[in-house]
Amino acid sequence: MVGKRVTGGDGREEDGAKVGLPSLDLSLAFPKATPASIFPPSASDYYQFDDLLTSEERSIRKKVRGIVEKEIAPIMAAYWEKAEFPFHAIPKLASLGVAGGTIKGYGCPGLSITASAVTMAEMARVDASCSTFILVHSSLVMVTIALCGSEAQKQKYLPSLAQLTTVGCWALTEPNYGSDASSLRTTATKVLAISRIMVAWQPIGISMGAFDMCHRYLKERKQFGVPLAAFQLNQEKLVRMLGNIQSMLLVGWRLCKLYESGKMTPGHASLGKAWNSRMAREVVSLGRELLGGNGILADFLVAKAFCDLEPIYSYEGTYDINSLVTGREITGIASFKPAALAKARL
Repeated sequence: MVGKRVTGGDGREEDGAKVGLPSLDLSLAFPKATPASIFPPSASDYYQFDDLLTSEERSIRKKVRGIVEKEIAPIMAAYWEKAEFPFHAIPKLASLGVAGGTIKGYGCPGLSITASAVTMAEMARVDASCSTFILVHSSLVMVTIALCGSEAQKQKYLPSLAQLTTVGCWALTEPNYGSDASSLRTTATKVLAISRIMVAWQPIGISMGAFDMCHRYLKERKQFGVPLAAFQLNQEKLVRMLGNIQSMLLVGWRLCKLYESGKMTPGHASLGKAWNSRMAREVVSLGRELLGGNGILADFLVAKAFCDLEPIYSYEGTYDINSLVTGREITGIASFKPAALAKARL
């Protein structure tokens, strides 16, 4: 398309050539770039994390990636902009066979904690909403029933929850105390510790998706006759994103292994979640810069990833509270409510 006319100061249309303006080729002004509805191939496993997985874990990762890219990627932006959840996609998520995660029996898959964590990351890579849906359904609802429910309750609820014919929801609140951990009246340490591992993997997935989008975009999009990937500043930012992801992957993997060996502490889980959510914040921020104006459009994933990450930074313990949990563990001092502060309030 070539623009031939401009509007003069008096509102009259004039031919561009008469006022000395060149014809505008809009295809040059707005070059094409592939949107996230056609999801980019994975390019973020630079340190070959797959080598640390078992064959079963790699198989699950491949299966989840394929189905989520095919079924969820094409619709995620539209539903995100409408602030709606794609309930019609639940049967597709059910076909993954991952609901229930690590639970054994009752129709649940009995995955390793690593396989379950990788599943969360692969879903979050494409859409954090679907990842959170499965995380809450599996870790908070189903694990709570598996650990605390009676045999009758397990028989009644877990099979249909595993098939996603029943959808689980979870509510946890302490309106009088908030993050004042020393005053909380409700405790569910084991459940929340498992869930915190899963949440630590969501920032990994979100970051991988943002990186993959930026990696493809920089190679497709051209300025001054060369791809954006040819510019030094862009390469530096892309590599910084990649470095953060490798760090996050190794932290997440080690956290799973500590859990499987029975060595994981609350401080371990809290540091993993706090660190990964903090690193992911930098990843999506760099991605936003790399995509320029397209970085604020849902079509190119990064703006959505930016927003999806913010609640993860806060839920399952804010970054600050998780840091204090680990701080208490390594110093032996609980700084949530120091003794001097408690006396000063009396």
